[in-house]
Parts: sequence; structure tokens; C-alpha cells
Amino acid sequence: MSLRILLADDHTVVRQGLRKVLEERPDWKVVAEAGDGRDAVRQAEQLKPDVAILDVAMPLLNGIEATRQIVKHTPSVRVLVLSMHADEAYVTQILQAGAAGYLLKDSADVDLLQAVTAIAEGKSFFSPAIARLMLDDYVKQRSGEPGVVDRYETLSDREREVFQLIAEGKTNKDIAAILFISPSTVETHRARIMEKLDVHSAAEIVLYAVRRGVIR
Repeated sequence: MSLRILLADDHTVVRQGLRKVLEERPDWKVVAEAGDGRDAVRQAEQLKPDVAILDVAMPLLNGIEATRQIVKHTPSVRVLVLSMHADEAYVTQILQAGAAGYLLKDSADVDLLQAVTAIAEGKSFFSPAIARLMLDDYVKQRSGEPGVVDRYETLSDREREVFQLIAEGKTNKDIAAILFISPSTVETHRARIMEKLDVHSAAEIVLYAVRRGVIR
């Protein structure tokens, strides 16, 4: 099975390691690498690889939002998300974003080839620990345990982009330049984000983002 693959991780050493494992398959080729989520989305749209492997925690646009945009604009690309977190909130967000698989980094050396093969064939793949977590969550839902409304999920795609950039310390002018919108539009988004999340300062946004896993 011939595959064209996009790798996105903000650590060069991690990308090099993954590339080495992937290209052990003679018919697999890493056609592009990205160090941030925004570049990953751009290259996915331009190159239309078969599979995109994205780290969750990336600057400018995290892996979850990058997945959402890739799936929306280039639906032929199958997305595998890499994460250090075996956490229900992450899994839920990633599935809602449209990823085909969720692979824990600590098992990537063992499961990476199997994961890529599975999603390239149109299947899903989850690390064993994630599969157990999903089963436990399903059992809880079936038992009727009440869920909690997630404020973050009320943000629009654009608001999530602005939210991450604010959390990374970008000014309104910086954000406007990155997103090709006006500073006043950024300010409008900022106000809506703070209202929806019930936060009242940039510092609270940073704390919320860290707790949410949007930034490290």
C-alpha cells in the first residue's frame, strides 16, 4: 500500500524519529513536515497527503483545531493524532474534530505502523489505554451518569483559534496579522471568548488553556 504522509510536531527530533519509523516501509513517504498547526493545515490543503499525523500540543494552532480544519477543507486526508494524554476530554475533542485515530506517544514506537495502516484503510485506531477509556466512558453514559456542559465547546472555530493565540501571549495586532483579520475583529472575538468561558483577564485565559491542554 503506497502512502503519502504529512508529519506535524513542534519538536524536530520527534518528527525525525517518526519519519525514520514510517519510512521503514518502502512504499510510504513523508511528503511534508510542519512545526505548527497552521502550517500543517496549509500543507494538507496544498499536498493532499493520504494521512496526516498531528501532535496535539502545537503552537499557533493546536492539533485538535488543525484536525478540525483539515477534515473540513480536505476531507480525503485521514488524521491520526498523537498525544501524551490518556484523558477523556482530549479523546472527546479529537473525535469531535474528525480524527480517525488517537495514539499515545509512549506507545508510538510499537503501534505507529499499525495505526497508520488502519486509518489509511478507512478504519479507526486507538491506543489500548484509550480504547479502555472510551469503553469506560460508554458504560458510564449507558448507566445514566449526568454529563457536564463544556464551555469550550461553545466557541466557534475562529474563536478557538483566537483563544489559543491569546493564550500564547500574542497581541491583538499579532493575531490580526496571523489570521488576516482586523484588530477590532480580534477584540470582538476576545470579548465573546471571555464571556462564553466566564474568564475576565488574559491571565485567566492562559490558565484555562493550560488546564484544557490547548497549550503546554
